[in-house]
Amino acid sequence: MPRPLLSALVSLALVGLCCTRASGADEPFWVNPDSHAARQAAEYRAAGRNADAALVDRIATRAQAEWFSGSDPEARVRERTTAAAARGRAAVLVAYYVPNRDCGAYSHGGAPGPAEYRTWVDQFAAGVGDRDAYVIVEPDAVAQVVAGCTRVAESERYALLAYAVDRLQRLPRAHVYLDAGNSGWIPEAWRLVDALREAGATRADGIALNVSNFQTTEASTTYGKALSKDLGGVHFVIDTSRNGNGPYTGADNWCNPPGRALGTPPTERTGDPLADAYLWIKRPGESDGQCRGGPVAGQWWPSYALELARNSAGGSGPWGVTRARRPSR
Repeated sequence: MPRPLLSALVSLALVGLCCTRASGADEPFWVNPDSHAARQAAEYRAAGRNADAALVDRIATRAQAEWFSGSDPEARVRERTTAAAARGRAAVLVAYYVPNRDCGAYSHGGAPGPAEYRTWVDQFAAGVGDRDAYVIVEPDAVAQVVAGCTRVAESERYALLAYAVDRLQRLPRAHVYLDAGNSGWIPEAWRLVDALREAGATRADGIALNVSNFQTTEASTTYGKALSKDLGGVHFVIDTSRNGNGPYTGADNWCNPPGRALGTPPTERTGDPLADAYLWIKRPGESDGQCRGGPVAGQWWPSYALELARNSAGGSGPWGVTRARRPSR
């Protein structure tokens, strides 16, 4: 098929997906119609690969977080939150720019220093403005320090995270969750408590668990409740994007592990009063890093997306029966 014709068909398919996508009336999260998954599904459909398109639709039709990891985030954050507001939905955003990010591993980078990070947070907050958003603050930033990362000074790291939490909490409709790792990384939840408190967790709407990981929802809920008990009853959100089959038991179980599956779709109907939402924070189909043949961290990887979708039950996991308390502003 000539390339211009294929591109035109993909564009038409994306328009159709945007206009026909199902989104539960009682679920507040925005679905980006131009995500990597949406474009991949449209490309497969235009090429006649309808079975593969249907599989990738299991990802494309679900709300996923928008990650911000580079400089000058204000315009992009405003663009995403404005698009979400136009649909009457909340954008799910990830602030990911803390200095010495990822302790120099696959997702290394971040702000050059503390002053630049505070400026970046201010820009991020300006981009959110008065629009509705769930904001996940700095995945791994606390847990890596507790786990022994020597690239950062603890007091400085926690002060920067607390600045981000406090600045974002001032926004009228932002729901702010400081990342707290996952139950498989630091199993003794108590080890995180002092660090989370210093980093502002008790002033946030809550904490985020299992971001980019594969721990079961049950294990994450138990972990969240253990942390909540020692943090004055804070609530939590759980990343269920890829935990449908639970964690991989082999080596490097966090990096593009095989045999994983999509988990419960994004929802506020968690069935637990402490769990505010299940979210797809890690975008399924994007690589964890250059392991197991994967591309660089964050890059779309079609074959892995197909595996996650194929191993799932259509993304229709248990929904629970009770709407969690959603933080109000």
